[in-house]
Amino acid sequence: MSFWKTKTLAEMTTEEWESLCDNCGKCCLNKLEDEDTGEIYFTSAVCDLIDLETCRCTRYAERCTIVPECIDLKQHDFAEYNWLPSTCAYRLLTDGKELPAWHPLVSGNPDSVQEAGVSISSYAMKESEVDDLEDHIIEWLD
Repeated sequence: MSFWKTKTLAEMTTEEWESLCDNCGKCCLNKLEDEDTGEIYFTSAVCDLIDLETCRCTRYAERCTIVPECIDLKQHDFAEYNWLPSTCAYRLLTDGKELPAWHPLVSGNPDSVQEAGVSISSYAMKESEVDDLEDHIIEWLD
């Protein structure tokens, strides 16, 4: 049986934990929070450390030092994962849901995320190229 079906996130090894990331890049999109409602809005502006072709961080091991706002998910309470996109494996598993068929652990294909159109590579732009994040809110991404 697959490890993500038998272990909680807290029980996973570092290798198992890291393999849950599908490299869609959505968590690295800049987000805005409505101060009145607490609602989170994703933008199409992504961290400058992201490689837009692979949707992987180019400085992953040191990302939290280079970008102090970067969040190391493993350092947070899993109950706080509601800000992650609905397709994120960490959020899905926290919510007791299954991984989607396009997830590389399910499909066995590392390109399945791109092929399914789930990654940010087709629409994201580097945050350094954006003047006002509010002009880049994505209405269709939760």
